[in-house]
Amino acid sequence: MYRCIFFDLDHTLWDYETNAKEALYDIYIDFKLTEKEIDFDKFHLRFREVNLQLWDLYDNGRITSDVIRNERFKQILETFNVHDETLAHALSDQYLHICPSKGNLMPHALDTLNYLSSRYQLTIITNGFEEIQHRKLSAGKLDHFFNHVITSQRSGYRKPAKEIFEHALQSNGIHASQAVMIGDNLVTDMGGARNASIDTVFFNPDIIFHQDEVKHEIKCLSELCAIL
Repeated sequence: MYRCIFFDLDHTLWDYETNAKEALYDIYIDFKLTEKEIDFDKFHLRFREVNLQLWDLYDNGRITSDVIRNERFKQILETFNVHDETLAHALSDQYLHICPSKGNLMPHALDTLNYLSSRYQLTIITNGFEEIQHRKLSAGKLDHFFNHVITSQRSGYRKPAKEIFEHALQSNGIHASQAVMIGDNLVTDMGGARNASIDTVFFNPDIIFHQDEVKHEIKCLSELCAIL
């Protein structure tokens, strides 16, 4: 019944946590943060905390992407009593340069996409920054699988707004009943797809407890080959 499959990118296909940690270690070494008595494990942990908070605000329309760029490393450094905006901006620029070049993928991503791409049109729908999404896809050798990459900046709407999903439907020339959305976020991916009357597959590798309504739930991408 489906003609097109919509995928989230970060945490669903592209292994954000692994790629971010590798990029953070690179800048930690390059900027000699040990000389500022910053422990890498604590640096990484604080990044995850601040990053999650800021992206949650962004996804809910309370801040712009510029706030993430400008505030993320400033808040992290302040945790370690380092008050240096020039350094914070340099870390941010370098992180955004390095991280998208990392190509780690979620387990079975390539095998699953090889299977699905011969049967369906595939499209990315992401709230990620426009200019780096294609770099991530290229680094992970994923770009050839997708006919469209729909970003919040390009469409003018952020998940979970139904309009970004409607934009994806229009781009593929299909109706809502002919698409299914696969993602790891119950609010932006699952909630957004429901807002647009699109079926959902919740990717839940950590098996988090929830009571949201989803059509299917998987803990490994390979399970899609049995569902679709």
